[in-house]
Amino acid sequence: MLPCRHRVRPWFLTLSLWSWQETVKAVFLDRVNIVSEYDTMVRSPSFEIRLPSVVSLKTYVKPALYPAFTRFNVFLRDRFSCQYCGDKHDLTFDHVVPRARGGMTKWENVLTACAPCNLKKGSQSLHAAGMKPMQPAYRPTVFELHRNGRLFPPNYLHESWMDYLYWDTELEE
Repeated sequence: MLPCRHRVRPWFLTLSLWSWQETVKAVFLDRVNIVSEYDTMVRSPSFEIRLPSVVSLKTYVKPALYPAFTRFNVFLRDRFSCQYCGDKHDLTFDHVVPRARGGMTKWENVLTACAPCNLKKGSQSLHAAGMKPMQPAYRPTVFELHRNGRLFPPNYLHESWMDYLYWDTELEE
C-alpha cells in the first residue's frame, strides 16, 4: 500500500494508503503528483516508471463522511475483535436481529463475531441467547475508522513514508 496525500496549506495530510496498482493508474491518468519513488520499475508494453512510494492528489477530493458498508470496515469498526467474547480469531459477522427474524444487513444490525459465538447465538435474539455485545452496532464515520486503523499499522513502512505518516506520535529524544 502507498500513502496518498494532498496539499493542505503548506503541509501534507495523509488521506489513505493505496495499492501500487491504484497508484500507477492514478499516475497514468495524471490525477497525482509523484512525491517520492521506490527503486523498483513498473513496465507495460508502452509505459515504464519507477514505482511511486508517496503521491499527492492534484485536486482535492472531499472524503465521504461515512464509509462503505463492507466486511473489512465492520471488522475495523469493531477493532478486529468478537463483540461478544473479545476473541480475535476466526472472525465473521453476526446479525444482531437475525435475518431469519427480518434483520437487515446494515451497519446498525451487524457486529463482528468469532465463529463459536456466532454459532452459539444462531438465529436467536440476544436476550434468548443470553449474550450482550461489548458495543452496539452503529454506522461509524470515516474518521472513526481512520482512528481504529492507526491501531493496526502496516507490517512494513518504507523510509520514504516516514515524513508523511504518524504526525501524532511521540517523538524520540
